[in-house]
Amino acid sequence: MIKDKTISIQLETMPENPGVYQFYNAKGEILYIGKAKNLKKRVRSYFTKNHDNNRTRVLVKNIFSVKHIIVETETDALLLENSLIKEYKPRYNILLKDDKTYPWICLQKFPPKIFYTRNKNIKNAEYFGPYTSVKHLKILLDLIKEIYPFLNHELNHLLKIRSDKQSIKLFDKNKDSIKELIKGNLKFCLNHLKEGMMNLSREEKYEEAELLKNKIISLEKYQSKSTIVNPKINNVDVFSILDGDSHSYVNFLQISFGSVIRSHSLEIKKKLNENKKDLLTLAIIEIRNLFSLNTREVYVPFKVNLGEEIKVHVPKLGDKKKLLELSSRNAKFYRIEKINQMKITNPEKHKNRILEQMKLDLRLKVKPEHIECFDNSNLQGTNPVAACVVFKNGKPSKSEYRLYNIKEVKGIDDFASMKEVVYRRYKRLITQGHNLPQLVVVDGGKGQLSSAMKSIKSLGIEKQVSLIGIAKRLEEIFCPEDPIPIYLDKRSETLKIIQQLRNEAHRFGINFHRKKRMKTSFDSYLDELIGIGPKTREILLKEFKSVKRIRESSVEEFIGLFGVKRGKNLFKLINK
Repeated sequence: MIKDKTISIQLETMPENPGVYQFYNAKGEILYIGKAKNLKKRVRSYFTKNHDNNRTRVLVKNIFSVKHIIVETETDALLLENSLIKEYKPRYNILLKDDKTYPWICLQKFPPKIFYTRNKNIKNAEYFGPYTSVKHLKILLDLIKEIYPFLNHELNHLLKIRSDKQSIKLFDKNKDSIKELIKGNLKFCLNHLKEGMMNLSREEKYEEAELLKNKIISLEKYQSKSTIVNPKINNVDVFSILDGDSHSYVNFLQISFGSVIRSHSLEIKKKLNENKKDLLTLAIIEIRNLFSLNTREVYVPFKVNLGEEIKVHVPKLGDKKKLLELSSRNAKFYRIEKINQMKITNPEKHKNRILEQMKLDLRLKVKPEHIECFDNSNLQGTNPVAACVVFKNGKPSKSEYRLYNIKEVKGIDDFASMKEVVYRRYKRLITQGHNLPQLVVVDGGKGQLSSAMKSIKSLGIEKQVSLIGIAKRLEEIFCPEDPIPIYLDKRSETLKIIQQLRNEAHRFGINFHRKKRMKTSFDSYLDELIGIGPKTREILLKEFKSVKRIRESSVEEFIGLFGVKRGKNLFKLINK
């Protein structure tokens, strides 16, 4: 139901055409700009749906008025949206910006030379690029200067060879081939050189023909190293996306005659839980603008709408699929690189990013800087114990781990055991004046969660502490009084931390339970033997750890522990 009458009227009168919509707050500031195939249907959905994303809920709450612009097609809406976002920079829109200054290849005629620069301020020169890899750029320039030495201005200056009419004439003769080589069209350059070599051979200028032959060999070597797929795949752009919880990572490869001539990756911070299709479309438009691309064919992992002029292909097999997989691997490595860089350069930001994502995923009111997890452990109803592990800022705080013997519950009753240990834990923290955790995790489904919640409520701390349960089989996350579980992506950092908590609590509890069982069986065995006191029991337990090892021990081991007389007597007593 739409509460605001003004917005309700605006929605009723909104057209069903393609277009761009703008949300404004009460101050007249643009909050968000979006595109739509059907304006009325898309804008209305903001006010009629229940949004999982908290930022979307806040956005809708602050919308005071809606404006729109009608366009002819969905593609026109896409381009207009991108333009308006850059102009107004709304708070809730993703704004892709790259603060890096990329180098360009500069081709100059007077005097003839080629070099790379980050400033495009030289008159009467042509620029190609920008390039994302200076290393690749230098290799390409060295190749061009090797094949066309009149462009090697540094060498010519060193040898005191002045640029004259002859070098300008060579520039004019070869400029088309040079430009195609810069663009990655090695085939054009090779054909140009081979034609020149054949002409020189016919004219019996064999030494000059030999020079061209050596250049052809260099160019073919370069081509063989750079070609990764069929050279027939030409003038194609490849895009892939790796979608994460709070960020997505896009990779772009520019392909020319089977070779990658440009690669670029970018990180996109989500704002309104945008989907992969919208994010990839936005990134493609931004990258095409950045590199002034006019490619008419793109390879992508799924269909996106880029207009009628661009052919969108989703490869399924062969070399085209191989290129898409290569782009996808680049996106994965870029994500790992960004996360590792953040861990090193800004660990606080890395920590906050993870905790903010946990807050979002688990629908918490605050970041879970302090988390505790409980696990019960028993074997056939014997020696029931429980473990509580503590994480601070996403990492284990082992000095705060606690172990519990179940005191009040008889037999096997995991629910009652969970209720007991949760109550004991937080009753003690409250009594001693210690801080409570923001999040409590219990290992188990609805039953364990309900039992833990009873203790939380009986202590009156349900508004201070959030509680969830994790069920092992499907890794479902249960919340109190919500019948529908949360299913997190298997790659989710939130799920990984919850699993780490659960596994750590299980490990800690199992080790404690095993030691307790071992001591119980040890004591039962020694109780049957007359003449063994508490101190002897302690020494035997510490040294042998199990009944089996005592029985397998030698008399020499007993003598080493208790002396000759006492050792021999104990050995006879145990082995009689």
